[in-house]
Amino acid sequence: MEKVLVTGASGYIAEHCIVELLKNRYAVKGSLRNMERENEVRDAIKKETQDDNLEFCQLDLLSDDGWDDAMWDCDYLMHVASPFTIDAPKDENELIKPAKEGTLRALSAAKKAGIKKVVLTSSTAAISSHMKGGTADHDTWTDIDSEYVTAYQKSKTIAEKAAWEFINNQDENNKLEMAVINPGGVMGPQLGNDLDGASTQIISQVISGKFPMIPSISFPYIDVRDVAKLHLKAMVTPEANGKRFIAAHANPTWMYDIAETLYNSGYKKVKLKKAPSFLLKMIGLIDKRTKGLVPMLDKYVLIDNSQTINILKWEPMPLDQAFIEHAKSITEIRESK
Repeated sequence: MEKVLVTGASGYIAEHCIVELLKNRYAVKGSLRNMERENEVRDAIKKETQDDNLEFCQLDLLSDDGWDDAMWDCDYLMHVASPFTIDAPKDENELIKPAKEGTLRALSAAKKAGIKKVVLTSSTAAISSHMKGGTADHDTWTDIDSEYVTAYQKSKTIAEKAAWEFINNQDENNKLEMAVINPGGVMGPQLGNDLDGASTQIISQVISGKFPMIPSISFPYIDVRDVAKLHLKAMVTPEANGKRFIAAHANPTWMYDIAETLYNSGYKKVKLKKAPSFLLKMIGLIDKRTKGLVPMLDKYVLIDNSQTINILKWEPMPLDQAFIEHAKSITEIRESK
């Protein structure tokens, strides 16, 4: 049985990747920064599969310890772990350093161990963050010098570029293959009980009525279960080698439309009032969370996802279902606490 190392195993996307791998008869080794979270992750996985061919190891994006030992008995690597925050950090290197260094640590260890292939989780943040409109595709790269780019978006771009530089500068002996998945905004049911994830925070605050007004923000979204399936397809599809795959619907969804979908599904605390962008820009001068949103205001960038659809044979799941099921899982987690 082939084994896959999944980094950042307690994360929202990673847990779904683990489920998808176990359902498809792979053994999985999940990495955690804090091994005390092992039982929490196991309980989350059991919601979807009783296959327990799952083990854990301790890894940190900013430490060399353990990477070689983690890789030696694995066939594939899904490098999902990456720092994320909605807030604008005081120092952008809080995000950039672990994203870049962690990616290079993972790739170096994978090459040394003779891993067959790496699937790297990047983001549309590395593709279209500098754009206000138009269409982005798999050849588009975020301009990190743009005024519209946040520290997180810069970190994803720098980390992915570093990964491709590593891959493209190998000698032909023992060549490591890589495919990259670039998810947009990720929605869908949450498996674990951690409500701190970025997507989860957004849905949680919307259904709780904590957004007094809805900002003029749009993202290209995708169901988290589709993200997991695309990771597996990229891993096993030879034609995916050396390619980037945008994991998102072609048309972005406005945050207001998500709020309206949730309101119409019974979440009556949702406040359907649009926030003027000029007001948010003013608030952003004194509030770091709002400051993190300002570069995203009033963008509407279409996505050409044809490479993903054609090579990975992807049929996107409906987004309304993802939004509603995400809200439902959050409600269930709250009620269980």
